[in-house]
Amino acid sequence: MAVKEIFEGLPWWVKWVAVPVLALIVFGGLLMNVVGFVIGLLFKVLVFVALVAGLVYVVRKFGASRDGSSRGDW
Repeated sequence: MAVKEIFEGLPWWVKWVAVPVLALIVFGGLLMNVVGFVIGLLFKVLVFVALVAGLVYVVRKFGASRDGSSRGDW
């Protein structure tokens, strides 16, 4: 018995309203956890990129002009 056969005799509101609402109730917490994790991960990546860019800016701005050496010298 296929899913299509199960939903064939049901009214439209069961297929398009009740089933999605039940799916959101059952899996809503899982979906919110996944979405929250992805947003948190993107935020951490953005903060990391900003910190690295700031570090590179500070080193290029103040590091090379202070000692007068070339960029290849450590």
